[in-house]
Order: sequence, then structure tokens, then C-alpha cells
Amino acid sequence: MWYIVIPLALAAYYLTPRPTIPRKILKPFNKRTNISANASNTTEPKLFPEDAPGDDRIINQLLFSLPKNKGLPIKKIFLPNGFDAWDVPSGRREFLRNKCSVNRCTLTADSSDSASADAVLFKNSNERFHLRPLSNQTWIWYNLESPYHTTRLRYSSVVFNWTATYRRDSDIVTPYARWIYYNPNITERELDRNYAANKTKKVAWFVSNCRTPNSRMQYALALSQFIPVDIYGGCSTHRCPRSDPGCSKTLNRDYKFYLSFENSNCRDYITEKFFVNGLGHDVLPVVMGARPEEYAAVAPHHSYVHIEDFEDAEELAAYLRRLDEDDELYNSYFKWKGTGKFINTYFFCRICAMLHANARRQRTAHYTDVQAWWHRSKDPCTRGEWRSHSTTPIL
Repeated sequence: MWYIVIPLALAAYYLTPRPTIPRKILKPFNKRTNISANASNTTEPKLFPEDAPGDDRIINQLLFSLPKNKGLPIKKIFLPNGFDAWDVPSGRREFLRNKCSVNRCTLTADSSDSASADAVLFKNSNERFHLRPLSNQTWIWYNLESPYHTTRLRYSSVVFNWTATYRRDSDIVTPYARWIYYNPNITERELDRNYAANKTKKVAWFVSNCRTPNSRMQYALALSQFIPVDIYGGCSTHRCPRSDPGCSKTLNRDYKFYLSFENSNCRDYITEKFFVNGLGHDVLPVVMGARPEEYAAVAPHHSYVHIEDFEDAEELAAYLRRLDEDDELYNSYFKWKGTGKFINTYFFCRICAMLHANARRQRTAHYTDVQAWWHRSKDPCTRGEWRSHSTTPIL
């Protein structure tokens, strides 16, 4: 993939499951947003998909806690892919250093621990591991790629208990970023600057993959017939090396719009192309990827333009030209800034919490064929626009 140059710390924040912000951030959010944590001594915490259908349950999982009892067992999580694949340390350090609400878990990559582990966590792997699920284990399949870019699984016949993906129907939803308002009733504020000031260029796009299933390049070229589109990277003659911090400065200073086009139009598939390359800069993202309602579920209010709100590229270009000529209308797309934050979702903290909660309720749900769930569940992807999408699954 080709990314705009961004600070390494910011990239790590969005693109890895390892926490990078203080755990205490949840306390003021809990107070200011009136989040129901379903914490300790609650018999039915809303942690699992059937508890809150359609919700990502991330905040509930982060705030869930157990009775303060030193006799509680320590759950062992086996990582067949090794520690490097996850960028985490061995043992309990990941849970203790991040002050997880539930920290009685330990990580191991030693194959001799596979049979005694409470959970086995696979990451984006197509290896055939010489393991067999045990009745008392929770097997978890983790993946952040779209179905188009997920190879056929060699272990698809293995019964997985949980899934951990960006899709909201996963057991552990692992989005590329998670926005939370300081106050859910305040989704915009008055601006103290003009985001259109001194910008002389229209649309920018940084891309290296020129051929994708959703034909994003063809759409960008069609758009360029009606409004200037500067394409940087391997798909154009414009160049801006990854090592050049001036790329990011140029985007903020000169351009009004950025094409946050995903490489696949798949359910809930919204990546750093939107959160970092788009919202992370002082430009208005024009998005292609997930359904419009799926962007609305994860993005700050009125922070982007979705291509499917327009009949075609010509109609979209007409609206972008209107925004270009009307500073007040253009700036209305930036009023979300300062109303909340993108928070890290503390992936391993949530796994630990769910393992303990699951033990209390002895849940046995599973996927008899995780590949079928991933590739053939209702409308996982489309090669064109969602509004014209048939129900043909991607195999």
C-alpha cells in the first residue's frame, strides 16, 4: 500500500491493536458520555454480538470488570503466529502495563502451552497449524484484510469460537479507528479558522495499487474529467516519496479534497485511507468503500462526502465545485473537529475481559466454517456500487 507520510506514532496508533494512549482516557469519556459499562457483578454484560446486535460493544468490553478477587484464574492465550506478529511481550505485561480493567491473562507463544491454553489466537495466517481445538478452549480468528484479499483458509474446517475483524458482526470488533464524542449531544462546534483559506488546488489522491476489484481508478479518472484530480504514486507521473514530510504539508496547505478510496467495497471495510489519510489532514475526504450507513456508524458527524450520495462522477464533481466556491458550506464539514477523539480499542484488554466473562456464562457459540462466514455471509462485498449490488457473494 502507498500511504501519505505521517508521523510514525500516529501510524502505529491507528494501524496496530497495541494500545498507545493512556488507559485513563476512558474514565472521563464514561462520565461525559453516560456510557453504561455493565461492569462488575452484572449477570448479563453486553459484550457479545447477541447481547447488542449491530453495536460494536467496544466501550462495554473495555469497561467490563470482575470482582476484586485474587483467586480468579489467569487465562492463558496462545499465539501460534508468535509475539512479533502482534508486537506484544510475553506473559502478563501487556495487560498490566495498559491497566486493563480485566488483567488476569497471560500471553504465550510456546507450542508446549497449546493444549493448556484457554484461548488460541490466529492472526491473518494461512498456515496449517498442527493443533486440534479442545472442548475447553476458545479459538479466535483475527483478520483485518477484506474478503477480496483474504486467501482461502487451509484450516477453514476448524471450528472457531470467535472472530476478531473490522466487521461489526464479529465477536470482537477490531476497527482501524474508533471515534467517541466527549458528549454525544454535541457533534459540532464553531470553528476558529477557515479550512478553505489559501487553498488553490482541488482533489488529491495518493495511491499505488492501480487495479482493484471496485474500479476506484476508473472512477477517479472519470471524476478528473469534471474537476482537477492530482494522483500521486505508482499510478501517475506525480511523485511524492514516502520519506518526504512535504507530502503531508502539501496536502494540508494546497488541497481541499482527498480521495479516501478503499481497495475493496466490502461491508464495514474502512481503513487508514479514511481515518489517517483523510480525517488526519485538513482536507475533506471523498470516500468509496463500505456502505454509506457504515461510514455514518464510525465517522464523526458530517466529516466526509460519500460517492454513493451522487448519481455519477459528474454529479459528484458538480457538488465538489460548489463546495470549492462556498467557504461556509465547505467549512461545515470540519465542525466535528474538537468534539471528540479517536481512541485506541485495547484489543488484548478486551480479549481478556471476554474470556473471563465467557467462562462465567459458559458460552459455546462457534463457526463451523469461518471461511463461509467471511466470504459468503450476506453481501460481504461488491465490485461496483452498493446501491446496484446484487446478492452475489464473493467466493
